[in-house]
Amino acid sequence: MTPQAAHHLAPRRYEVRHVTAYTYEDDVTASYGRACLRPRETPSQRVLEHTIEVTPTPDVLDEHVDVFGNYSHYLEIGTAHRALTVTKRSVVEVAYPAVDVDALNRWTVAEAAAALPEDPHVDPLERAMLLMPSELVDLGPEVADFARTLAWPDRPLGDAIVAVTRDIYRDFAYTKGATTTKTTLPELLASRAGVCQDFAHLAVGVFRSVGLPARYVSGYIETVPPPGQPKLAGSDATHAWAAVLVPGGAWVDLDPTNDHLADSRYIMTAWGRDFRDVSPLKGVIFTEGASSSLTVGVDVIRLEDQP
Repeated sequence: MTPQAAHHLAPRRYEVRHVTAYTYEDDVTASYGRACLRPRETPSQRVLEHTIEVTPTPDVLDEHVDVFGNYSHYLEIGTAHRALTVTKRSVVEVAYPAVDVDALNRWTVAEAAAALPEDPHVDPLERAMLLMPSELVDLGPEVADFARTLAWPDRPLGDAIVAVTRDIYRDFAYTKGATTTKTTLPELLASRAGVCQDFAHLAVGVFRSVGLPARYVSGYIETVPPPGQPKLAGSDATHAWAAVLVPGGAWVDLDPTNDHLADSRYIMTAWGRDFRDVSPLKGVIFTEGASSSLTVGVDVIRLEDQP
C-alpha cells in the first residue's frame, strides 16, 4: 500500500462542479427525484459554498438530513420537458489527518471488534446499522471466507486495514463495464473485476464480516492529467471508497481502488450502508417515450492552482 505522503495531507481548497443531464425522446409529464449532492461537514472537511440548480425549474426543491447525516434533496417537476439538468457547485477545504498504522496495531481485529460495543465514543445505533448486511453488501459465506484471508481474528488491526486496501487493489482488475449498480459481492468475487463502487462494497463487506462497522463513502478525488497534457473539462468522475470504525470512535478511510488511505485529495459527499443510500441522483418519471440518454460531467479543481 502506498503510504500517506506529507504533501497530500496538507490543507487544500477545491471547487467541485457536477452536471447531470438527461434527454428524453418524448415529453416527460412528471419527474420525481432524490439527489445526494451537497457535501457534508466532517472533521477533515469544511464546506465554504454550495449551490444546486435544476432545469426546468422544479415545482418542489426541498432539503433534509437523512439518518446518516447526509444532505438529501427532493425535487418534483410537473412541467412537460424533454431534458433535465441538475448542476451542483461546491467549494470545500480538505485536510485529512495522518493514520498511525502502528498505533492501530495495539489491537487485534478481534480485540477491536470486542471493544467497540463498550466504547463511549461510539454511537450504538450507527454501529448497529453499519454492521448489518445491506442490499449491495452481502455477508454470506463467500464474503466471510474472503474476509478471513485478510482480517483474521488475531491479526493486528492496522495491518488488516492495510491488507484490505492493498490486496483488493492487487487481486481485482479495474474494468469499466464489468459490473453494474446491482452487482453482488459473490459475483464480484467470482469475476475479480469491477470499479471503485465494487471495491468499496467489498472492503465494507470484509470489515463487517469480522465485526467492525464500515461505511460506503461517496465523493470525488483529485485527478492529474498525463504530463504535458491539459486537464479536460468534465473529465473527472465521482469516486467511492470505504471507512472502518476503530476503537476511540475514529474512522479510517481507505481506497482499495488506488491502494492508499484517504488524504486531502479526497472530497466527501455522503456515506451510508452502500451505494443505494448515497446515489447522486435517482428517481422516477412518467413518459410515453421508450428511451433516454444520460451524460455526467465532473470537474474537481484545486483553487490555489487557478489564476
